[in-house]
Amino acid sequence: MRGVDRVAEAVAGGRPVVLDGGLATRLEEYGYDLSGGLWSARLLAEDPDAIRRVHRDHLEAGAEVVTAAGYQAGLPALTARGWSRAEAIGLVRRSVELARLERDAFGSGLVAAGVGPYGAARADGSEYTGAYDLDEDGLYAWHRERWRVLADAGADLVACETVPSAAEVRALARLVAETPGVRAWLSLSCRDGVRACDGTPLREVVAELAGSPAAPRLVAVGVNCTAPRFVPDLVRVVAAAGFPAVAYPNSGEVWDAVARRWTGVSSPEEFGAAAVTWCRAGAVLVGGCCRTGPEHIRSVRAHLDALASP
Repeated sequence: MRGVDRVAEAVAGGRPVVLDGGLATRLEEYGYDLSGGLWSARLLAEDPDAIRRVHRDHLEAGAEVVTAAGYQAGLPALTARGWSRAEAIGLVRRSVELARLERDAFGSGLVAAGVGPYGAARADGSEYTGAYDLDEDGLYAWHRERWRVLADAGADLVACETVPSAAEVRALARLVAETPGVRAWLSLSCRDGVRACDGTPLREVVAELAGSPAAPRLVAVGVNCTAPRFVPDLVRVVAAAGFPAVAYPNSGEVWDAVARRWTGVSSPEEFGAAAVTWCRAGAVLVGGCCRTGPEHIRSVRAHLDALASP
């Protein structure tokens, strides 16, 4: 896939690569109501220019990789809401096309196709628990068609993100292994500094990945949609297994499911400073997830640039 060598060169040279921040967070700041099962994926059909605008915001803030808006765009979820199979496939492909158009207009950067977990398409919060009604084979079959669309959509990388369970990691690793032209990162959501959301120790997950046929095609393994305070310990586990690590946690705010609101304070300055500790622990791709935006990415960029200055 085009552009992967640039990531490999950065990894080899010890220079962290800056990812983008939360797409949906920025869209909500622009006033979009993302309630409903499709979340930000709804705008692939209704307002694609808004998605391009957010990609541009992050590129201008210093992101070197933007992740396309495919996280919530599961084919069954799209067809259940009235799109034909062909139309649903077109929307999934559009997620990458929009990111590529904005990257090309900006003049630099890489595009990662976004592959969200099965739980995201269920829209029931199970991407944070791994409590699924499908086993590994079922998850492999569920992901396969969308995977093939995205693998052929012209992205530089594939971002398999917010994966909560060992079974889903194995399913996605099978798809990576059987797609020779693809390079991907695989990022888990974790409940603490030791375990994935389904309770499996991260050490076990990365050890299994290291011995899998997918390993040579993984540019990084790591964590996202996780509290920042857990990231250093999790990244050390990944680095100890021999993988370059990716880390893009949430802002540090906490979702109150009863009150249905975020609590706590998000400080872009503190987030950027924390990114330095993630890199020192072994992260080579760093960015933000929920409740982060261009201001967080700008802070990450500034702190990492200062770290690299003589």
